[in-house]
Amino acid sequence: MECKRVQIKNFRNIETAELVFDSGINLLVGENAEGKTNLLEAIGFSAIGKSFRTSHEEDLIRFGAETSEISLDFCDSLREQNITVRMMPGRRRRIEHNHVKVTKISDVVGLFRTVLFCPEHLSLVKEGPGERRNFLDVALSQLYPVYLKSLQRYNQVLKNRNQLIRDYEKDPKTFDATIELWSSQLAHEAAVIASYREKYVRDANDRVKEYFLEMTGGKETPELLYEGSSKSESYENREAVEKQYISLLSEHHDREIGAGCTLYGIHKDDIEILLNGKSARLFASQGQQRSLSLAMKLAEGDLSARVSGEIPVFLFDDVFSELDQNRRVYLSSKLSGKQVIITTCESLGNKVKGKCFKVKNGTYTEA
Repeated sequence: MECKRVQIKNFRNIETAELVFDSGINLLVGENAEGKTNLLEAIGFSAIGKSFRTSHEEDLIRFGAETSEISLDFCDSLREQNITVRMMPGRRRRIEHNHVKVTKISDVVGLFRTVLFCPEHLSLVKEGPGERRNFLDVALSQLYPVYLKSLQRYNQVLKNRNQLIRDYEKDPKTFDATIELWSSQLAHEAAVIASYREKYVRDANDRVKEYFLEMTGGKETPELLYEGSSKSESYENREAVEKQYISLLSEHHDREIGAGCTLYGIHKDDIEILLNGKSARLFASQGQQRSLSLAMKLAEGDLSARVSGEIPVFLFDDVFSELDQNRRVYLSSKLSGKQVIITTCESLGNKVKGKCFKVKNGTYTEA
């Protein structure tokens, strides 16, 4: 997988830009707030249809502009392709794949696969469960279209079920008449999603161990475990997992009405990360937590390549400045054979060599 060219108009502080990338390492060098991260954000937005910095799409459109556009040329081992996204204030985005309009972003997610690593991901271990669920959702959505569609259905059913719960006091009849229907639909999608998540965590666990042991010289042993609401011993048996979710969703209506929301489902799940058998979130040092986070992102790239047969494009947003010397050297050693786009405030000199772009006020000049 390779990003060949990106053309951008009116995205964030970028009025217009066109960059052609090398197949190896590409460096975006400039001071803070000049537009380095904006470029990575545009590339990532083309890949997964959402920003890693904001949930408000209008924030992405350059102030005063009527239209924002990202056109991404990329290739895999079979052919060259294009994804184009146009955004207009107050209107639905327009998406094209190979210059043919598609109706949903899910139709293009997974065509161009990336692994994003930004400073916030260094807190993947110590932050709350939502960060780790997002890690799984982004990785799996790019690999399995059925996962993304199931996740979208789940979120819509969850929204409707939560509204039903909140409306209970003013409309208990509707609740009684429809709650089991919503619970059944939610349980079905939950079983599908949980089966993908649990297998992914099992597969990632092996790679995380290898990377972490390399970084630390084999002194500590990590372990990743999927923590699902259903507490199932085998997530491969989706029918059994679905029944467990139905039981949870059917037996605790009073608690959910009191809480005003759905208390059970994959939106409550987590990855338990252990180090020498103890919670890494509670007992690991900051350095150990950062090594684990780095190992998880590298494992994400490995699993993407294993499933799809294509090495994804790595997007590193100012990560090197957040790592100590040992982790910088280690990460640099893992870049061979990958296309990487790196933002940095300083020249990385002999540490990382590649095609260099100087970034100043939303403009990009090849150095």
